[in-house]
Amino acid sequence: MTTNPALQPLELLVGDWEMDLFNAEFLPDPETRVRGSATFAWVEQGAALVMRQGDNATWIIGRDDSADDFHVLYSDNRGVSRVYRMTFDGHRWTLQRNTAEFSQRFEATIGTEGTTIEGRWEKSFDAGENWQHDFNINYTKTTP
Repeated sequence: MTTNPALQPLELLVGDWEMDLFNAEFLPDPETRVRGSATFAWVEQGAALVMRQGDNATWIIGRDDSADDFHVLYSDNRGVSRVYRMTFDGHRWTLQRNTAEFSQRFEATIGTEGTTIEGRWEKSFDAGENWQHDFNINYTKTTP
């Protein structure tokens, strides 16, 4: 099986990345930076893309070939599981989740060479009426 053509725009993400999380409200000191790694790899011979953030979180990205948006299944070592809608065009990457209790959105810019991603997360506790900064996260590609 070849990579699902509906997922082809995500090829740019495949590989290993260094991750730098900062300006996070949930960290004890706003100057603290948390560094880690992320790996994007095709699964099931290209049927989906998986992102692993160290041993902490897993993202499974897929798409209905008749839709413009991607869908992301997220889970982490805290026992959290979420579903996000995602857009990705090679220059801009967005994720959005809307629930009454806790909504999130992510927006990132991909560098012109495709080796850097600069992003920020926001959160809302009122179904997306009011948003506040959550944290910044940047990625730098280390292997193709």
